[in-house]
Amino acid sequence: MKAEKMREWSVDELRVKEREYSGQMFRLRFQLAGGQTDTLPKIRELRKDIARVKTLIRERELEASELPDKKR
Repeated sequence: MKAEKMREWSVDELRVKEREYSGQMFRLRFQLAGGQTDTLPKIRELRKDIARVKTLIRERELEASELPDKKR
C-alpha cells in the first residue's frame, strides 16, 4: 500500500492496521515454514507496510510532542 493513502488515516486507524498486518505476518510465517513458497513475496511486502505504518505513527507522535513547545 502507498504511504500517501496511509497518511490520510488517523492514529487509531494506523494502530488497527499495524495489528492487522502483524497478524497476517504471523500466519504467513507459519505458511512459509510449512513449505508454501509463494508466501515470500507477500511477507516482504507486508514487512514494508508494517514499517510504513510504524513510521507514520512515530511521525504523528513527534508532531504531537512538538505542539506544546511552539505555544510557549
